[in-house]
Amino acid sequence: MPVLAAREKDRSEGDEETGPTRRCVATGERLARERMIRFVLDPNRTLVPDVAERLPGRGYWLVARGPLLEDPKLARAFARAAKGPILVPAGLRETVARLLARRIGDHLGLARRAGQAVAGFVAAREWVTAGRAGLIVEASDGAVDGRRKLLSGARELPVVTPLTAADLGAALGRDHVVHVALAPGRLAQTIARDAERLAGVRGTAQEGAARKDRLGG
Repeated sequence: MPVLAAREKDRSEGDEETGPTRRCVATGERLARERMIRFVLDPNRTLVPDVAERLPGRGYWLVARGPLLEDPKLARAFARAAKGPILVPAGLRETVARLLARRIGDHLGLARRAGQAVAGFVAAREWVTAGRAGLIVEASDGAVDGRRKLLSGARELPVVTPLTAADLGAALGRDHVVHVALAPGRLAQTIARDAERLAGVRGTAQEGAARKDRLGG
C-alpha cells in the first residue's frame, strides 16, 4: 500500500498550479500532468474526478495509480491539501477508470468522423504500411498474433489497449473492433495519454510508449 505524504504547499483555496508538472497530494511526487488525475471539490466538499481538466475550482492532483485511489488514508491527504474535511466517494478507482474509458471512446469516435482513424485489420494495415499511422489502438481482448501481423515492419509504432473489442466497436459504430489506426496529431496524443492513465488506474501495462515524434507532438 502506498505511503501517503500529502506534502502540498500552503496555497489559498483559489490557487492553481501552473506549468507542465503537478504535485501529487498523496505521494508528494512532482510529475508531468499527463501522468496524473485532477480532482475538484463540489459544494458539499465531495471529491470529484476531473479527467478532462475543465471543471471550475481549485484542482488537486493524484498520480494515476490504482492503489492510491483505494488507499484508506487518501481522504486525509486530500483534506490536508484542501485545508478542511472532504468526502471521498466509494468506488473512486472504478469511477475514474469508467470516466477515462468513456473519454477514450468519445475521442475515437471523433477521430473516425474527422477521417483521422480507420478500423479493421485491412484498413489499419494499409495505414501502417503507408506510414500514415501514428498510434495503434488494439482491443484488450484481441489476439496477439493479429497484432503482430498488423505491426509487421513497423514495430516502433506505439500501441495502447484501453478498451475491449465490444467497447471499441461501440465507439466506432460497429459490433466489435479489434484494430484501429490513428493519424498523428492532437487526437492521437489525447487518446494515448488517456490510455496510459487508464492503464495506471487499472494496474495494467501498455505495450508501447506513446512517442511524441510518432504522435505529432
